[in-house]
Amino acid sequence: MGFKTVLCLTGADHSDQDVTTAAGLCAEIGAYLSVLIMPPPTLLMSHRRIEDGVPEWPIGRGQAITRLNDRFRQIDRFTQDAARLEKRSRDIQKLLESMSLAYDVDTDYYGRASLGEVARQRALCADLTIIGPGLLNDENLGPPVVNGCLFDTGRPVLVVPEGAEATLSPRRVLVGWDSRAEASRAVREALGLLCLAEEVRVALVDPKANDNGNRAEPGADIAAYLTRHGARVSVDVLPSAGKSAATVLAQHATDTSADMIVMGAYGSRRLRERLFGGVTRWIVEKPPLPLFLAR
Repeated sequence: MGFKTVLCLTGADHSDQDVTTAAGLCAEIGAYLSVLIMPPPTLLMSHRRIEDGVPEWPIGRGQAITRLNDRFRQIDRFTQDAARLEKRSRDIQKLLESMSLAYDVDTDYYGRASLGEVARQRALCADLTIIGPGLLNDENLGPPVVNGCLFDTGRPVLVVPEGAEATLSPRRVLVGWDSRAEASRAVREALGLLCLAEEVRVALVDPKANDNGNRAEPGADIAAYLTRHGARVSVDVLPSAGKSAATVLAQHATDTSADMIVMGAYGSRRLRERLFGGVTRWIVEKPPLPLFLAR
């Protein structure tokens, strides 16, 4: 299945890098780009009712005056941040107008607790969500947005770290395979990319007996599945030698000159809370390759 609608989430204070990356990918495959600009942190923090916490007059008069003055300052910051958000929207629209691209740019006002849900709702109506370095490096917006897009939608996410050359027409793709449902979904969601690639390498790190399926060799089943779809596939069985599977896959991606890594995103609720930090550390410590994830 081709990607017809691509979602890009960016912050009001971020650079244009995430948007231009997503726009370039959409231009490459003729997809529609939907951009959602997330509010700045101060706007998120000040999204409360004006009367919250104000004591009944005249009890606590001095305290009430102080709180009201604080709230007036919050309103002033809110107004300034809302103006920044609208300006950011105009700037992005102007940027995209020169790219001969079908697109929409939207902003919204909501509290911090709603970030993940807003991201989820948007991702549900997109074929692919792009997470660029700006969002990856934002500790306030990144974790809830990534969790909302990846875990609660069943839709794939393409993580593009700093320095990566992103493409939706990769020549060489490394697939991290372990016979789990998440890996299977990642392969299925990336099928269009895999079938057009010049080379697909299915990599298994210390495969277990149940990775063999009904065939003699580990990875033979998934290789046969991809081959029937027209992909050019080879299987690499890799020993971990005491290293983590992520480290082994990253090194193999470098050794094979891969343009992208496709893998499943796993996680119980506990691991889910740690995924963003884990993925970010993995990207920082490993080669700057786009990471295609599905859950």
